[in-house]
Amino acid sequence: MSDKDKKIDGIIAEFSNPYELLKSAEKVRDAGYRKFDCHSPFPVHGLDAAMGLKPSKLGWFVAIGGATGGAVAILMQWWMSAVDYKVVTSGKPLFSFQAFVPITFELTILFSAFTVVFGMLIFNLLPRFNHPVFNSERFKKATDDSFFISLMANDPQFNSEKVKDFLKSIGGEHVEELIADE
Repeated sequence: MSDKDKKIDGIIAEFSNPYELLKSAEKVRDAGYRKFDCHSPFPVHGLDAAMGLKPSKLGWFVAIGGATGGAVAILMQWWMSAVDYKVVTSGKPLFSFQAFVPITFELTILFSAFTVVFGMLIFNLLPRFNHPVFNSERFKKATDDSFFISLMANDPQFNSEKVKDFLKSIGGEHVEELIADE
């Protein structure tokens, strides 16, 4: 396959430290790029804001999932003890909510946990078994001591040469194209 036949998935640039990564992310955001990501071996405070990311909606879904779990627990226990199988225990009323607290708590946590796991998978578009950045030899350092910005080819403003020049102008080192797998 010749160089002209290769499909470019994006471009990646390495930065020397977290401060440079943070400032460069702001410049990429301000330039109007939206399909980019920052890669760091540890969390960088303020990087989400520098990238222009909005707060996650996952918390709202988890709250709804937890409330659903609590409601299911109360309804299930009410149905079983007050409607379906009426047994008076120790002279207590059929719907004695104090006895229902442990199971209500457990189902609230269970539904919340399932919502977190499946919501995270959906919001992060997972499972994704391969990503174009994994084709870069230099990217292996992202888990150790290097900082990267990857700009993806599906960004509306993407132009390979302009992106390379832009990343170099904001301090990117070792700028390279990410070639698509066959």
